[in-house]
Amino acid sequence: MTLRQNWYPNLKMTITNETAIALIGLYCMAVVMGFGRFLFTATLPDIMNQLTLSTATAGWLASINYIGYFFGALIAIFVPQRLTWQNLMLWASISIVTTMLLFVPNMSLNLWYVIRLLAGIASGVAMILSSSLVIQYFSDARRSVLSTIHYAGIGAGISTSAILTWVLLTLGYHFNVIWLMAGISSLPLLGLLYAIRPAQTAARAQPRSIHQTYINFKRSLYEAIAGNTKAVILLSASYALAGFGYITSATFLPVIATQRLTEQSNSGLLIWLVVGLFAMLSNPLWGALAKRTGEIKTLLGLTLLQAVGMCMPMWFNGALGLYGNAVIVGLTFAGIVSMTLIIIKNINPAYSNLLMGLATLAYSVGQFIGPLVTVALAGAGDNFNAGLLVAGIGLLVSFILLLWFRRQSPTNPLS
Repeated sequence: MTLRQNWYPNLKMTITNETAIALIGLYCMAVVMGFGRFLFTATLPDIMNQLTLSTATAGWLASINYIGYFFGALIAIFVPQRLTWQNLMLWASISIVTTMLLFVPNMSLNLWYVIRLLAGIASGVAMILSSSLVIQYFSDARRSVLSTIHYAGIGAGISTSAILTWVLLTLGYHFNVIWLMAGISSLPLLGLLYAIRPAQTAARAQPRSIHQTYINFKRSLYEAIAGNTKAVILLSASYALAGFGYITSATFLPVIATQRLTEQSNSGLLIWLVVGLFAMLSNPLWGALAKRTGEIKTLLGLTLLQAVGMCMPMWFNGALGLYGNAVIVGLTFAGIVSMTLIIIKNINPAYSNLLMGLATLAYSVGQFIGPLVTVALAGAGDNFNAGLLVAGIGLLVSFILLLWFRRQSPTNPLS
């Protein structure tokens, strides 16, 4: 088996099997995304109940995490390719620690904000660097299939967060114990990441001034997007609207289910589990479709389908609308992430950290704005329909921008 050695000379690892590396990538995504970001959604009804939080405060706690995700993407942009693994180890560790810290009782709301901010930063950095690192290890013949395994970690983490929350709430525990157990179950990831460390890395770079770092960044940015500036802008803008579009469901769906399905116990967790299961199962499906039709066409279909999903709870007020939304969000959002990052990474693979970081910056802006808009539109009655409608409109605009992007890349092999 031949591993790609784009960054490291004499690359040797304890684990060299490509499938095993893909599974480690899945585990990493489950930890930094499934737990670091989306366990908050699963535990939000219990958090609001135990801490007597208003919907507005819950929205800000969600958005502060997405602000962190923005800064995490920004940090990832400046990580040199040769230091990808080292930084991944650092930020995966921070993600696990911030997960476990929410076990600490009687924390002030300000500490919650700080922890969720750090967790968002860690998620943003680790998601980008793990994608950049893991996918580079795959051979050309298996990359499309194994990449879907890696990105399936998002859905696996969401499913696990729902099941863990459901079990521990049933046993009489609350969100603090849930977060502690999630953190403990994440610890083996550090050993597995260590097992895929490069045996030999480049010499340590000399410290640079902020000005020199800025100059180097400008040069790298120019080289990364040279000849593709408009395409990068269009794809990033579309991705920002995708982040805005899905985040209402990704933040408040269990809360909406708890409101509407009062006769069903644990309805919010069950619906969140549906999101995770379909997200986990969808990646191989979209990977196979993309292999036949191309990533761009697949991304167009996913974006349009997700726009329909946002309208489901408005068209159908009961369980059908909510479960329909859960299925469609699960089917689409991880696929949108993976397709977009694959497309933008392949614009210039030598600058994959930078390009994926730019796209993720845009995505995080949409995610930050989304919960605040939803909370503002919900009003005193906590009616989320207006937020879902605006999210659907945002996704339709995203679809239009993708059509425009496709016209800018008529010879793109991913089209």
